[in-house]
Amino acid sequence: MPISDATPILLLLVLFQVKHFICDAPLQTGAMVRDKGHYGRVLGIVHAGIHGAGTLGTLLLFGALPLLAVKLALLDFVIHYHVDFSKEQIVRRAGWTTSVPQFWWALSADQMMHQLTYLLLAWLVFAGF
Repeated sequence: MPISDATPILLLLVLFQVKHFICDAPLQTGAMVRDKGHYGRVLGIVHAGIHGAGTLGTLLLFGALPLLAVKLALLDFVIHYHVDFSKEQIVRRAGWTTSVPQFWWALSADQMMHQLTYLLLAWLVFAGF
């Protein structure tokens, strides 16, 4: 595939990376982190909602059709919420803190799942989902 053919997918993936940084770092509070490990708590839902809204904005900026953008934003919201909740459950039940390697493995697995979600979303955009 010539590089020009890959440019749109790479651009979308870059936009998802920027979105992820903004939503997972500066827009995430300590209270959100605490709530993510308790299913149904408001701030855990708000955090995933911020990601969903960021995905919606990213896809609209990219030029995706609005209905597709909404569907994929909702998918990202649901996946993001459950990935974060699952990671928090594993870390908390095991009692892992930042001082043990297992905590960092869990965090890396969580981030990998988010990145795989963005690959899925990009594929769905280009597959005409």
